[in-house]
Amino acid sequence: MTSHIQSYAYLHPSAVHESTAGRRTLGLETSGGATPAGEAANPRLFSGFLTAPAATAAALLTVADIAATRFYQPAAPASLDPVVTADGDRLRMESFSGCCGAYARLDVLAPGLDGDDVGHGTTNVDINSPLRRALARLGGLDPLHLTVGPDELAVTTFDGRFVEKQVPLPERWLRGFAEAQVLAAGFTLRAEVPAAEAAAFLRTLPRPTLRSSARTTRWVVPVGGRTLRPTSRPAPDAVCLPGPERLLALQQVLRHATTVRVYAPDLAESDAAAVTWELQLPGMRLTLMLSQNASRGFSGEGGVLHDLATGTAADDADLVSALLAWEPRIDVAELSGQADLPADRVRAALTVLGASGQVGYDLAEEAYFHRHLPYSAGDAEARNPRLRRARALVADGAVRLDGALASVGRGDQGHLVRADDTGRLSCTCLWWAKYRGGRGPCTHALAVRMVRDTATEAAR
Repeated sequence: MTSHIQSYAYLHPSAVHESTAGRRTLGLETSGGATPAGEAANPRLFSGFLTAPAATAAALLTVADIAATRFYQPAAPASLDPVVTADGDRLRMESFSGCCGAYARLDVLAPGLDGDDVGHGTTNVDINSPLRRALARLGGLDPLHLTVGPDELAVTTFDGRFVEKQVPLPERWLRGFAEAQVLAAGFTLRAEVPAAEAAAFLRTLPRPTLRSSARTTRWVVPVGGRTLRPTSRPAPDAVCLPGPERLLALQQVLRHATTVRVYAPDLAESDAAAVTWELQLPGMRLTLMLSQNASRGFSGEGGVLHDLATGTAADDADLVSALLAWEPRIDVAELSGQADLPADRVRAALTVLGASGQVGYDLAEEAYFHRHLPYSAGDAEARNPRLRRARALVADGAVRLDGALASVGRGDQGHLVRADDTGRLSCTCLWWAKYRGGRGPCTHALAVRMVRDTATEAAR
């Protein structure tokens, strides 16, 4: 698995400080980020009080724990520092597990913050071992002051406590941001239960072991909107729980939650699928999204490829990107009017932007949001070999259309691609035979789509 080396440079380690007057401050140090004023080495995004300090500490620790965990093929953790986005009225903290099979996001909303205006920007924050221990000890109702980024005095009086981290950043982790937002946009609310019922359900789950590697798949049936009934087999209205051991990461924060929502796609009852659990906390939401199975992770779904293959998507993405400004909610209809583009082209452009980490999706608000990931690791096409191979087939003239059928390739390397009545493409290649579209389109179907789109545009 290809990796890039991500470097973090912090002026100080993040820590919980306590003054002689007894005031506690959670200082999250930042490293390298994008702001409205341009790139910043150590941006400052917020300073103020948390209205629910114990719940925030537990939720932040959960996000950090996800970043430090490999659920599939467990190994020594190499923690990736969470990404934090400030968009004027909230703070979002995001991470992926080391195996890329779990995505966590903490949204600290306006009611959870009491202080200066929230800034705008995206950066990484330092989560170190002493800080994790301090977060685990935080409790009670005493106020907790939060700073995200160093103050001006800390920058001008640099005292030499420079912290530098270098960790491998797998390409599949980068692609996971794109895949997660594409999947989430297709989810619907399937269950809403009190947090106590969700906690009771989690206690029935098997405890993970070194041999389990989160390989099991179970289902859960919502009953009367008040409880969850576990089952080992699919059933009507059941929601898939792939690698349910991964949900145990929520246990430490559930005692602070009021309600738990479960989101999943509407699929045939026997289909395994990704799932999202969302905890409603005082002034906050904590989201945990699990991939279809832990061994695949989000980077293998291929859900972005249809939109990336669209001929106009890249150009549209440049236009749409210029209109984004760290909005907490991206209104597709409004953006469509501003960009003078149809809504479907705006959505395709947002997918392209998501592939480079500039867009995420919030299930609770059913809306995209803007962020700008503070790293560079090549463009979306470079991280999607199927897309590169499809473009090469088109450039080589290896796609020949014949009504609903298309032949792709030459000689023994050729395959037939067929379109059904709904326009869905199938192929005779081994990829299609193995995954049946469950991990996105194959190279040949992508190539056919490109040629058909070009022909359609030429006919207009």
